[in-house]
Amino acid sequence: MTEVLTSRSPEFQAAFLANEQQERVNTGKVASALVFFLMPFGWALDFFMYEESLGTFLVLRLICSALAAVLFYLHTTEFGKQNYRLLGLPIALLPAVFIAVMIYMKEGPASPYYAGLNLILLAVSVVVHWSTRESLLAVLGVLLIYITVCVLHRHNHPGDLVGGIFYSNLIFMIETGIIVVVGNYFYNRLRFREFSARYELAQNKQTLEQANQKLDTQNKELADTLQKLTEAESQLVQSEKMASLGRMSAGIIHEINNPLNFATTGLFTLKKKGKHLPAEQRGEYEEIIRDVGDGITRVRDIVSDLRMFTHPDTDSHDEVEVNEVVTSALRFMSSELTDKVRLEQNLPAAGLAIRGNKNKLIHVLVNLIQNSLDSLLAKTFNGEQPTIWLEGRREPGGSFLVVRDNGLGIESQHLDKIFDPFFTTKDVGQGMGLGLSICYRIMEECRGRISVRTEPGKFCEFTLEFPPPA
Repeated sequence: MTEVLTSRSPEFQAAFLANEQQERVNTGKVASALVFFLMPFGWALDFFMYEESLGTFLVLRLICSALAAVLFYLHTTEFGKQNYRLLGLPIALLPAVFIAVMIYMKEGPASPYYAGLNLILLAVSVVVHWSTRESLLAVLGVLLIYITVCVLHRHNHPGDLVGGIFYSNLIFMIETGIIVVVGNYFYNRLRFREFSARYELAQNKQTLEQANQKLDTQNKELADTLQKLTEAESQLVQSEKMASLGRMSAGIIHEINNPLNFATTGLFTLKKKGKHLPAEQRGEYEEIIRDVGDGITRVRDIVSDLRMFTHPDTDSHDEVEVNEVVTSALRFMSSELTDKVRLEQNLPAAGLAIRGNKNKLIHVLVNLIQNSLDSLLAKTFNGEQPTIWLEGRREPGGSFLVVRDNGLGIESQHLDKIFDPFFTTKDVGQGMGLGLSICYRIMEECRGRISVRTEPGKFCEFTLEFPPPA
């Protein structure tokens, strides 16, 4: 087994030796405990065999148990764990010496206590996990102890030695020793193969776990890449859609402006003519003129929004402080926000700059705050307070401005349409659906992007992402 072990990798050798150390320490404790308990237990045999020596044999057995307790303790210390091989043989030889002393004191080879030595050999095979060489040394040691006490007994008691019994006992012990050594050899080979199989299984499991972990990482990176590609594709499609609609809207503006100017001029003339009507007709006439005027104003506002949508590059871009944009937007919305919603701001005191046209960025923020306000006013709150959060931060990739509310949110089926021109979920007359489209186009001018994160019925969050200032 040593040759096989040295042919393995250093990692395998270290793992096997660590396992061997643990096994030997554990079996050493068990063997010491067996000696500690079984030696005094043998006093019952003394009672039937050698009643006249009960006291002497009890003292011998207790001394042996005490020494076994010392061996057990040593196995629990760091010294014992590091020198477990050194403590191995004494566990077997200790009870063998005391049993041999009792054999010498009584009948020598004729004593049936030689069977105790066979039990020790059996324990070497079954209990402790010794190497073949250590098992052979233990067997030879026990045999040598038995032969020595028998020779000494014959020398001191010439008439007591019975040659046939001695050789019979010795042959039995030699046969037992051979069985122990051979059995220990094959048991160690089996134990080595079992450890090798467990080690390879653990290594394969670790390799598989590492491969799975690497695959999970690759899958995550692939998923992130696919998500970024999807977002980029969505942005590209949206940009193309905006460009096409922009070109179409430019023609619409031109066609609307001329009749709008004619209508405005005619309305001015009609207002002057109204002075010549009878007093009883003048009230209804002026009401109609006001309605027509409101309609023309509404059309003019729409045309103005369309002009901003179709001519994104007409204004210069500068570095603008986020605080200035937020302050201006909130000033425009102050009358609508007061006493209606709670406003929370988390903005740096200074130093957070973005590049763009200040007026247009104010327009973007006003649109987003107005949408949040409309959503909050349309929702019924139970205990929770309607709130708009404004947050500005800088990250390695650029600057971010976030507008969040705890309103109705956006339904999932509408998410891919919210930046389309003329798309709106509001009632007729309450919005034309150009607000978010204009926000999208302005962010595109700034070489930034606008994104949304929402959960229907809980919140809606728009994030304006700006590239780092040049």
